[in-house]
Amino acid sequence: MTYTAAALLAVAVAALTDLLVLRTRLLRTRTWWTAYGIVLFFQLLTNGWLTGRGIVRYADAAILGSGRVVAFGDGRVVFAPVEDIAFGFALVLMTTSAWVAAGRRARRGG
Repeated sequence: MTYTAAALLAVAVAALTDLLVLRTRLLRTRTWWTAYGIVLFFQLLTNGWLTGRGIVRYADAAILGSGRVVAFGDGRVVFAPVEDIAFGFALVLMTTSAWVAAGRRARRGG
C-alpha cells in the first residue's frame, strides 16, 4: 500500500468514526474546524522544517509527485507531501473524537 492510499484510508476511517461510530459529529462544527486550522498551521511549520531540511525523506514511488523537495507544488505543501496533511487530519480527528466520546461517557457515569 502506498503512503497516498494509506493516508486516504486513514481520513475515511477517521471521518466514519466521528460521524457514524462515536457519533461525536465534530466534522459538522465550526469549533472543530477552527481548532484544526490552528493545529494545521503548526503541523505545516514542523513538517516543512523537517522535510525542507532533508531530515525526513519519502520514497518517490510512495507519494504523489516526485521526490523533488519544493515548497509548493509537485504534491507538496510547505515542503511536506500532501499525504502528511491527510494523516495529520486523521490523527487529530480520531483523537478529538475519542476525547469527546470519553467525556460524554464520563458525564453519564460509565
